[in-house]
Formats: sequence, C-alpha cells, structure tokens
Amino acid sequence: MAQKGRGRLSSIDLLPADADPIVAWAFQELKSRERLQKDIHAEFNERLAVIGEGPISMSAFNRHSIGIARIARRHEEVRQMTAALTERLEPGQTDDLTIMAAETIKTLIFELLNQDEGMTPKAAMELARALQSAVNAQKVPLDRKRAQIKAFEAQVDGALEKVATETGMGADRIAELRKDFLGLRT
Repeated sequence: MAQKGRGRLSSIDLLPADADPIVAWAFQELKSRERLQKDIHAEFNERLAVIGEGPISMSAFNRHSIGIARIARRHEEVRQMTAALTERLEPGQTDDLTIMAAETIKTLIFELLNQDEGMTPKAAMELARALQSAVNAQKVPLDRKRAQIKAFEAQVDGALEKVATETGMGADRIAELRKDFLGLRT
C-alpha cells in the first residue's frame, strides 16, 4: 500500500529556520560532488554547533543526501531531455512543446480531481494555481505568434509602400498583392 502524506519528519527537517542556510550549503556541497559525504557531514555539524543545534547523525544525513541525490538526478534528467528536445526544434515548434506540456498538466490535474481521495481546500487551490499557470503558459506562444505576424505584416506593408512609391504602382495593385500573394488584409 502506498504511503499517504509526507511521512515522519527527519531530524534535518526538524531543524529551525536559522539552520536553512546551513542545510542549503550542505545540499550544494553534495550536489557538486567534489567532497566526500563524511567530510560534508562533519562540517555540517560544525556549522550547526555554531548556532546551537545538532549534531545530526550520519544515518540521518545519509538518508537526506540520498533524497537530495535522487531529486538532483531527476532534475538533471529532465533538464537534459528538455535540452535535447528544444535544440532539435525550430522556434515555432518550441511553442508547440509549451502547449503540449500545458495540456499534459491540465490532464494530470483533472485526473487528480477525479480521484478525489480526501482533497483538501489547500490542495484544490494548488491545483487551480497549476491549471492557471498551464493556461498562461499556453497563452504566451499564441501572443508571440500574433506579435510575429503583426511585425511581418508591418514589414510587408512597408516594403509594398516603398515599391509603390518607387514604381508608381496604384493602390488597387498593392491591395491585390496583399490579398493574392501574401494572404494579408486588404
């Protein structure tokens, strides 16, 4: 059976807010993978002692570091997958990727809502915020595309005006070009 909730808090989770910078430092040290974990643990406890906290056992520190390593590894995998996808895509296709991701998030939210296993008001609010963010993310590519089309239309209009001035082409002919060849407004 799957565990519900976050489980029991670790001794690191129970440290006061004063220790947050020290925990963050340890996270960065573990993430950089330049020092031994036992050395980071020793310095971690020294830093905690300065603020009157600790010591944290090696086993608690190890469990915490394993969790951090798992999160960091997953984050790096996602970053690499995203980089691999986006480097192969043209600018318009990255917008399609954003829309696809937003649709996936919306589907996930609706699936979570359908499970309704004791959804709290806070969880519902967080899902609503995630949905709003997904909708906003979809809006950005569409706004960008509209702006690009508008800028392109302005460039075409400028070029057509210049050609009309230099060649003496009539307004009717310019309107025809806009309509027939470019598909722009008349």
